[in-house]
Amino acid sequence: MVPRGLSPSGLVLYDKPAGPSSFAIVRDLRDRTGARAGHAGTLDPFATGLLLVLLGAFTKQAQRFVGLTKRYETDVDLSAITSTGDPEGDVVTEHGPPTETELLARLDGLRGEVDLKIPAASAVKIGGERAYKLHRRGVAVDMPMRRTTVHELALLEYDGRVAKLGLEVSSGGYVRAVAEALGGHCVSLRRTHVGSFDVDDADPERILMPEEALAALER
Repeated sequence: MVPRGLSPSGLVLYDKPAGPSSFAIVRDLRDRTGARAGHAGTLDPFATGLLLVLLGAFTKQAQRFVGLTKRYETDVDLSAITSTGDPEGDVVTEHGPPTETELLARLDGLRGEVDLKIPAASAVKIGGERAYKLHRRGVAVDMPMRRTTVHELALLEYDGRVAKLGLEVSSGGYVRAVAEALGGHCVSLRRTHVGSFDVDDADPERILMPEEALAALER
């Protein structure tokens, strides 16, 4: 007999809509399947896209998925910086957006290994407490820098104020931090890939068997 919560076991590719937290998605899958569940990399509530949710006994393999690179598409408003790096924060500074030539130069400086400031509204612990909880209480925190590898950073469109970017970053990298380094904030954010997993293959009703998920991981 399989112990309670260990079955079904496998991986769900979930296309998260804007609104619910990653934990809410995990909780929904846990309630529907009866299995323990956990994700391999959170998405902010305003963000959409690929969330990897491990179920049952397969949750023991989580660390093999957490470290995968991630690909995103984001729209960045380059006329203002917000306190959270996204639309939910307060405007901190407003300024004229860069020309396309200036923007391309900024993008050049953010490829490769770069040190970026972790957003205030993040799950990083500061003094034993999550940064986003401190931020909600209005506690000012000098957020630390984090070394991030930006494998790809491409300008897809630019209307003179909002830039659509395609990027691939190492595990633990914050797209909101890239947006702030460019002088703006994310107004939309969509995760399209985690490692070799593609959001186009997402299906909340389908559970990839452990051997299938691990084979895809190796690719």
